[in-house]
Amino acid sequence: MSACSIAARQFRTACFTACLVVLPFGLAATSHAAEGPGPEAGSLSLLEAVVLGAVEGFTEYLPISSTGHLVIVQQWMGLAAGEQDAANAFAICIQIGAIMAVLWLYFGRFRQVFRGLAGTDADGLRLFRNLVIAFTPAAVLGLLFSDLIKAHLFGPRPVAMASLVGGVVILLVANKIKPSGVPERRLEAMTWPQSLLVGAIHCLALFPGFSRSLAAILGCSLVGLELTAAVEFSFLLGLVTLTAATAYEGLAHGGEIVTRYGIVMPLLAIGVAFVAAILSVQFMLRVLGRWGLAPFGYYRIVLSALILLWF
Repeated sequence: MSACSIAARQFRTACFTACLVVLPFGLAATSHAAEGPGPEAGSLSLLEAVVLGAVEGFTEYLPISSTGHLVIVQQWMGLAAGEQDAANAFAICIQIGAIMAVLWLYFGRFRQVFRGLAGTDADGLRLFRNLVIAFTPAAVLGLLFSDLIKAHLFGPRPVAMASLVGGVVILLVANKIKPSGVPERRLEAMTWPQSLLVGAIHCLALFPGFSRSLAAILGCSLVGLELTAAVEFSFLLGLVTLTAATAYEGLAHGGEIVTRYGIVMPLLAIGVAFVAAILSVQFMLRVLGRWGLAPFGYYRIVLSALILLWF
């Protein structure tokens, strides 16, 4: 298959998935149509949309917490004042760009999963099973405690503490994680109990500032995956989690987002997040290959100190 054909299929797959994720926004916005755009529609500036999209895309798959960074940036910009629900929902829903980025970069993995579902690839079916199992614990707890998390943990101080804890954890375990190139368990060879353990550790990411990527990498490393495989599984698991969270928030608060920010600025932020996420994934793989996880641990500790001093 030519490179052009592969790129075209990647583009179609990314667009199809994006449409599925965006659909809840349309349904929610339709239910708000009779109310009009509201006095503060389009209150997001061009610069703010670009900054939020760049922050989301670049931090989503790094083990430094995109949600934590967005909470801080929103506070700094003053976007959360008086519009907390819409601001939080916006921060989650621009993850569509990051979703499309992983679909683009790991198109081969998704073809493998589809072949597995069609009964022609046992490894693909096993990978699909592992992703579903690893996704389930955080999904259940997220649905049960979503309101409490948003009410008490979406703030600078909780984010700073989670960033500090995650940084210390990275520095404690960085030398114990199997480096890339060490022949250990392949991604498809994970058993379902191991996937469930990864899912349980992934629940730490419900605390804003801890990082979905870090939780998944720690879990995968604990069950014996080498670093590159652990990172790849964290990308794939992140895509499943982001798709579910974005669709849920889009259905629940899509109307508020459109009413508050309009259509153009959220779409711009999604586009910026897509480009930034592609660059971020490539950057992370280079850093891991050269220095491992340790630089991200030091970054998190410095970030937590700056947050506490600033706010």
